[in-house]
Amino acid sequence: MKLYYFSAPWCGPCKVLGPQMEKSGLPYTKVNVDNDTELSTKFGIRNVPTLLKTDSQGNEISRIVGVKPVEEIKNWYNG
Repeated sequence: MKLYYFSAPWCGPCKVLGPQMEKSGLPYTKVNVDNDTELSTKFGIRNVPTLLKTDSQGNEISRIVGVKPVEEIKNWYNG
């Protein structure tokens, strides 16, 4: 499983979620939607921040859009 964190430098909510993700201890790949349009398009990212889980083949399992508490994110990731 892989966790992607889609964000943008101009995004206010991303500035809130970023430090929370760093402290979460979860393994994730941060994706700047302005720079990586191919990956953003592949997953149909329309809002940031978006957290997205994929299976080992790279298929989407589920996503969270917006800022959520770290514990909710951890439960979602582990669930």
